[in-house]
Amino acid sequence: MQNHAMNLFDQLDPMSQAGTQKRAAIYARVSTTEQAEEGYSIDEQVRVLREMCEREGYIVYKEYVDRGISGKDIKGRPALQQLLYDAQHKSFDVVLVWKMNRLSRKLNDLMSIIEKLKTKNIAFRSYTERYETESPSGKLLFHMMGAIAEFERDNISQNVKMGMIARAKEGSWNGGQVLGYDVVSVPSDNRKRKTSKLVINEKEAQTVRKIFNLYIQGNGYKSIANRLNKEGYRTKKNKAFSINGVKTILSNPIYAGYIRYNVRRDWNEKRRNNINPNPVIVKGQHEPIITEEIWEKAKNIMKNRSGKPNRIYSGEFPLTGILKCPVCGAGMVLGRTTNRNKDGTKRVLEYYVCGAWKNKGTAVCHSNSVRTDYADKYVLQKLAELANNDVLIQRIVENINRKNKDGLTPLQQEYETLKKSLSTIQTKKDKVLGLYEDGVISKDDLVSRLSSLNHEKEQLEERLTPIEKQMVQGGITNINFRVVKQVMQNFMTAYKEALTQEQRKQLLHLLIHQITISKNRKIDSIQIQLNKEVVKHFSINGGENSSIVDEFSPPFSIFINL
Repeated sequence: MQNHAMNLFDQLDPMSQAGTQKRAAIYARVSTTEQAEEGYSIDEQVRVLREMCEREGYIVYKEYVDRGISGKDIKGRPALQQLLYDAQHKSFDVVLVWKMNRLSRKLNDLMSIIEKLKTKNIAFRSYTERYETESPSGKLLFHMMGAIAEFERDNISQNVKMGMIARAKEGSWNGGQVLGYDVVSVPSDNRKRKTSKLVINEKEAQTVRKIFNLYIQGNGYKSIANRLNKEGYRTKKNKAFSINGVKTILSNPIYAGYIRYNVRRDWNEKRRNNINPNPVIVKGQHEPIITEEIWEKAKNIMKNRSGKPNRIYSGEFPLTGILKCPVCGAGMVLGRTTNRNKDGTKRVLEYYVCGAWKNKGTAVCHSNSVRTDYADKYVLQKLAELANNDVLIQRIVENINRKNKDGLTPLQQEYETLKKSLSTIQTKKDKVLGLYEDGVISKDDLVSRLSSLNHEKEQLEERLTPIEKQMVQGGITNINFRVVKQVMQNFMTAYKEALTQEQRKQLLHLLIHQITISKNRKIDSIQIQLNKEVVKHFSINGGENSSIVDEFSPPFSIFINL
């Protein structure tokens, strides 16, 4: 029966009978915990898919591999995004995966990916499920398998969450790093399941006690953060303290000996907008760092001080974030000072100030303030000048294209540096996996360490992806006069017609990559970014004219400095 089914699928697959060789894209993925606990292997997935290509007569175009990345979010997978980009250019004829859930565990994402492939006449095949998506029966089976995969994912997620809530109600820690404690492994009756507990880290505990003592003495969040940073104290991740970091510590009952869990529900979908009014709060199995008395004092002070702060409508100050501090490079945010006039009246002055200074104090940076009225007016004037000056546009275009002729060599150097850094991260991840498999570290430690390495890896891959695309296409693409002129003119029109300040801010943030400031607090440069998204947004008729978008096809950004 099984052989009959396999023969049927082979008959349904039009590519199995093709007389010419097809180009195959191999996609493999494994999350870190899957590899550690279940034995999934990227190398094994790639091996069986290569053998499949040999049997079927496919030529392997490229192997797309996402290592140590969860299947929840397709946007967070660089290799998959690269595959979809190459699919748009019809670089291959079929996509092969070891198992359907390697592509995605969400049915909607699966269908979206398959539909994108279908528009380019690209087939999709799974090694283990043995189905295709070209015939009605194959498509039906695909839907059924996708629904089953999503059911399994949701069921596993629900069971894990129930287990973690049960652990929390027992007073056990569910994992993750927290200042003041180390997470250590403890023996368990279940050999396959490692458990952990919190043990006081005395050096870090002194920092926690200092924060609580300063707070009950009357100091505010920023004052505490500033003092800690000046005196050399650091967070669990060896970074400077921020206002939010101090507040988080002061509001965490773990330091008084309690376990709090399930504060936010449906975190993946709703983030901070779905606070649970009845989270789990029970006496923990760990030792407290502060006394119950200090905890209650801190809670009462926080309750008495709580109140809605004056609302700052950031949309009225459109350069927040893209205006960069001239000293540390952090995004500038809104700051206000109040002066008293000679007649006794008060006058409020508004500035763009360093976000790191405002959040972490003078130990990190200084205000480096720039008046908002000057900065906003200056930037808009410069953009208007560019939009209405053909000579200036032509000169900028010629300068950029002249520099781009020699752009490949530095690209290659940066490419090699980034690849070396990625290789180093992978080596570190392999070592951590080895420590986990040898029982040296717990699963909580594994997840925590790999989370940090994955974050670093994602940042490197975000930088690497556009460089690879540029190198494949022969270097940096030239731009032309017509593209720049149309973008700038349509930007100015859209800006004038925007109904709200928030809409104008969004337009500026779409067009401008960053604005730098000189040491004398004057705007030094305005860096405009041109990429496919920007060109499409500001092309004629809201993007309906596709010719100008097609001629500017690279997905990476080209920058123009004013």
